[in-house]
Amino acid sequence: MDHGEGAARRQRLTRRQVLQVGSLGTLGLTLPALLQAEAHRSPTVSAAADSCIVIFLNGGPSHLDMWDMKPQAPTGIRGEFNPISTSTPGVQFSEHLPRMAQHMHRCTLIRSAHHGVNNSHAAAVYAALTGHDRGEAGGGTKPTDYPAIGSVTGHLRPPAEPIVPFVCLPYITKEGAGGPPQPGFFGGWMGKQFDPLFVLKDPNAADFSIPELTRLVEVSPQRLVQRRDLQSTLNTQFAERGSSVINGMNGFQQRALDLLSSEAAQKAFQLSLEPDPVRDAYGRNIYGQSTLLARRLIEAGTRVVTISWAPDANATWDTHGNNFVSLKGRLLPQLDMAVSSLLQDLADRSLLKRTLVCVMGEFGRTPKINAGAGRDHWNFGYSLLLAGGGMKGGYVYGSSDKIGGEPASDPVVPAEIVATIYQSLGISPISELYDSTNRPYTLVPWGESIDRLFA
Repeated sequence: MDHGEGAARRQRLTRRQVLQVGSLGTLGLTLPALLQAEAHRSPTVSAAADSCIVIFLNGGPSHLDMWDMKPQAPTGIRGEFNPISTSTPGVQFSEHLPRMAQHMHRCTLIRSAHHGVNNSHAAAVYAALTGHDRGEAGGGTKPTDYPAIGSVTGHLRPPAEPIVPFVCLPYITKEGAGGPPQPGFFGGWMGKQFDPLFVLKDPNAADFSIPELTRLVEVSPQRLVQRRDLQSTLNTQFAERGSSVINGMNGFQQRALDLLSSEAAQKAFQLSLEPDPVRDAYGRNIYGQSTLLARRLIEAGTRVVTISWAPDANATWDTHGNNFVSLKGRLLPQLDMAVSSLLQDLADRSLLKRTLVCVMGEFGRTPKINAGAGRDHWNFGYSLLLAGGGMKGGYVYGSSDKIGGEPASDPVVPAEIVATIYQSLGISPISELYDSTNRPYTLVPWGESIDRLFA
């Protein structure tokens, strides 16, 4: 696509020209704008996955107390937990991840991730989720940020069904309590129309619903069909008069009406349809039920769901103090139930092969335990878990040194992880997209996909 053609396509899709049918989230998105997509050229890549669930352990999970334990290390490093065997011989997890341990044969475990951001959660989150390192420059999200994985995927691979392409839940995570929203979850230079639908209600609440995606009672399915037919007529008339502006607008408005009248889309958000034993297995808490909702959305056709496991960066996995109490009593049991149930559910429904599951944070925790029985930020070496989406099962990539401090083999940086996620989803990491001023951007210019992770 040349720049002139790109400008013309954007001209006929301005938000002033889009008829609003409903307000979404807290950022003023309209449903037609959310569904808007245009095709940019990108190298052809074979897709191993059609969808992706990112379980982001916001704050920095302790790899040393989860899936890269060092039982032979000195007392001030190895911690309080014992390792247990997994379903893959020779690979051990923490004793507080017993259910996840039984799914290691479905997973790829990376034990050699590292990057250069240690102090700022926001900057580290941005690096982990986009592959772009802004150094220690923290702060909130910016319109010049690189877009989220879900923004890109929903744009280049829009859903085949009438469903929201990209969803984030259950929080817009802040950079500290009361701070600005963290970057890495938004459309960035692609524009606000590519921001996700933020589901900011507790899926575990008895009255959980998404009224923004619910038809008004007085608007019957027949009336929606009449509106669609009217728009189709207007579309034809304006097309005959050479008006590409209205023609383009009506195409996206059509999809918006399809979504509002789609039974599958409506049911995806109705967690009450799940049997109680299934809901119990995921954990009756905000994160467990968010993970279950992610599965339902993927099953209905959503491309990417991101779960940010913290209302703010310091609230959950940022265990500077009482690391072992927090992990044992709350964090690891909840994660263990949610992830193990998700992997089992996806496998049982024949969805895991085409769904990439990523469990990761922005960095790990220090090998040395501090005076407050906690571990501090540690970007020099950490771990993450991938499953499905063409990844090998029962595979460990890379290793850390004797104290889990630095990579000992096959070091990995976030750009390579993000490039691998894009590769799995059938998107070349060197795809070129344009912002509203026709400025070209390469998605991940300095990170190649890790081919050895694919089966």
